[in-house]
Amino acid sequence: MHMSASLQTKNQHLIWRAGFGPTAGQWEGFKDTPLKRTLKALEAGSRTPYHPFLIASVKEDNNGMMDAKDRQALQKRNREEIKTLNLAWLDRMVSGEQMLREKMAFFWHGHFAARTQNALYAQGLLNSIREHALGDFGTLLRAVSKSPAMLAFLNNQQNRKQRPNENFAREVMELFTLGRGHYTETDVKEAARAFTGWQYDRDGAFRFRANLHDDGEKTVLGVSGRLTGDDVIDILLKKPETAEFITRKIWRFFVNEQIDELLVRKLSDRFFRSGYDISALMHEIFSADFFYASTNLGCRIKSPVELIVGIRRMLPMHIANPDVQLLMQRVLGQVLLYPPNVAGWPGGKDWIDGASLMYRMQIPGMVAGREMTVIRAKDDDDMEMGMSGRRYERRQARALDIRIDWNAIVNGLSNVRREELLVATARLLWQTSQLPEGAIIEKHMDPSSREAYIRSAFIRLMGSPEYQLC
Repeated sequence: MHMSASLQTKNQHLIWRAGFGPTAGQWEGFKDTPLKRTLKALEAGSRTPYHPFLIASVKEDNNGMMDAKDRQALQKRNREEIKTLNLAWLDRMVSGEQMLREKMAFFWHGHFAARTQNALYAQGLLNSIREHALGDFGTLLRAVSKSPAMLAFLNNQQNRKQRPNENFAREVMELFTLGRGHYTETDVKEAARAFTGWQYDRDGAFRFRANLHDDGEKTVLGVSGRLTGDDVIDILLKKPETAEFITRKIWRFFVNEQIDELLVRKLSDRFFRSGYDISALMHEIFSADFFYASTNLGCRIKSPVELIVGIRRMLPMHIANPDVQLLMQRVLGQVLLYPPNVAGWPGGKDWIDGASLMYRMQIPGMVAGREMTVIRAKDDDDMEMGMSGRRYERRQARALDIRIDWNAIVNGLSNVRREELLVATARLLWQTSQLPEGAIIEKHMDPSSREAYIRSAFIRLMGSPEYQLC
């Protein structure tokens, strides 16, 4: 059975794409709330000053003077603080008031992908991304490019006069701004010379060290002079190709994996002329008719983090051992602060394979205490965060202790007749045009009471392939 997109579905579409899905009970207002009002509330919530994370305090090993025991203790503390930072951000996505900011930061976190074992540097990069997530792209690009996490990840600490390291310059062009095909190898070599001297100190502050900088003549993308790193960033921002590259990536993440070339060109042109105003670009996308077209509804596969956060938002819960969420991220293939490489997560169908789909569909039952599965992460990844070994994984799985407060959900459906509960629940949870085959699903419902029926409907529908889409 199919249904046309209702106002409720479109409001939920906006909340999923501009945030991480609706909260329990929130859906009741979606049936008659104008989309403009929902968008206005999202934007207003994220216009207030952001709250930086102040979790990490670990410095680097002081010039290699630590002994082995102290160094090991420092590494352990770094790992623990990065885990704490991961979970703190996850909680902010679930219950923070700045959902649009966190969603944009989540996008930029994949765009400006960097890994570091230093918790202070990881926190600094995340705070920069969250602070500028809805500002102008140039300011964001500059802040990220000068962060110790990125400079270290892309080896710019080793980029110095007469011994240039091209890694940072190459990725700034290829992955952060222009994209492949819009620069030459000579541009990379010359830009690398311009970025010499971009360093950082052990406290996580950017430092320009003039004595390491090559201040000779350079030519980058046709512009010549005694160029600095800031000059190169200015040159990149003056290229319309940068606006198109960013707009295209935003389209794939927020609208559809399939590109509408004409619309992307129009959006990127306005983005470029606005001085890279991210908020203006996102407002235009979220308020456009094309965004709510049937082809763009329920067509994105939720990333693991979107899936976990979405379930937590819909099912109010208390997690007795929050660390298990780190293991869930690992098993599903997306650990916050641990992108696979500088290109970030590929997304789309790459999220789904046989094992991960099965595990995705088991999560709702596990959270509700209906199923118990030993959570085992692959041993061939490098996202262990100190969690390797089956003993740890089994202990975490057995310790899974989550209590769901079903009151808001049951109360939110109090006006729905019993025979319509299944369809009403599907409309809350599925963003596809499909509705469940009642007879098939009914076999798995618990008819002992109205609340038991609602609980079983939620768990069954959240554990379906359709719930993987938003």
